[in-house]
Amino acid sequence: MPLTAHANPRLRHIEQARNLVFEGRSTEVSSEFSPWITRSWQRCLDMGLQPAEGVGFEAVSAQQMRRVQEMSQPLVQAAHPVLAELARAIADIRYFAILTNAEGIVVDVHGPVDRQDRRADVIARVGVDLSEKAVGTTAISAALSELQAVWLHRGEHFFNDTGVYSCAGAPVFSPDGLCAGMLDLTGVETVERPALKHMVRRAARNIENSWLLSNAHALVLRVNWPGNQPGDNSDGLLTLDPEGHIVGANPAARQMLSMSPARLGQPLHVSEVFASPWESLFDAAQRDAHLQELPLWSGLRLQTQALRPGKKASALSQPPQAPATASGSKPLRDLQTDLIRDTVTRMKGNVAEAARILGISRATVYRKLGLRK
Repeated sequence: MPLTAHANPRLRHIEQARNLVFEGRSTEVSSEFSPWITRSWQRCLDMGLQPAEGVGFEAVSAQQMRRVQEMSQPLVQAAHPVLAELARAIADIRYFAILTNAEGIVVDVHGPVDRQDRRADVIARVGVDLSEKAVGTTAISAALSELQAVWLHRGEHFFNDTGVYSCAGAPVFSPDGLCAGMLDLTGVETVERPALKHMVRRAARNIENSWLLSNAHALVLRVNWPGNQPGDNSDGLLTLDPEGHIVGANPAARQMLSMSPARLGQPLHVSEVFASPWESLFDAAQRDAHLQELPLWSGLRLQTQALRPGKKASALSQPPQAPATASGSKPLRDLQTDLIRDTVTRMKGNVAEAARILGISRATVYRKLGLRK
């Protein structure tokens, strides 16, 4: 293994952890060593892989690659401008960018790949299978398994053949909340740069936001916790159709709102999230309204800005405005009841239409207002 472990404490620590795991003594690995790495090593062993085996870096069949390219087209299109900027940022450090689908198959490559170096050339090819079952533990397989940003250096890869790489990886999620692939930054026998973990995480977020906003929508909601200015990578983004259904959301928004991945054929209505009239969001966008603090049905409050498609958020000088329905000190259940009553009134007593607008059942309307069917 080209680790020169005795000359580098970090590499020596990695080698010691490898020896313990491969000898069946995983419980003795130091708690300071990332547990997700040892989990991946163990999965590789369970698949019957051995560290000394040669790695073929095989490409998938032409038929499978056509299917992969067709399904990955939205991901590749959203990622292209981000990867172009990323390639410029890493041009001088001998790292390059690899984009894969959720199966670990390469769908795009950017950056200064040294095609004279076979170790770089074999992995930086569209169509090559870099999944865990094919090439063992890598930032690619780890990011797809753990669904978080990772950093791997040299011997933290499973196979001896892959011990020459250092790489950072982060998963990329589609607008429906499912993992669609991952972004990887790789160097060959180069200086360890754990800061790339932060860079690749931000780049993955930019891809997700670009993908989300490229899909058809009638309104964008930028959301964050009170006190944050809109317009940066920490914002949650929701896109709505004209009827107020949520057609997409980035991971930040899903975390803030405890949203699960989209259910096929069952779009979530924004009124199921915010305890305020959903039509007011469209009104605010038409007026270029400032930030608002809106209540959630959970009892929390979020700072929101409603934007028309293509309009960017800007830092605003005046404080967030609270909606009239959220003023005072009423309990949340009373605010909910007021909202339902107001909607029924606006619909001139049409309970079915009020329920549709609010995204709740007619039974809930009757129950909340104490009405008889």
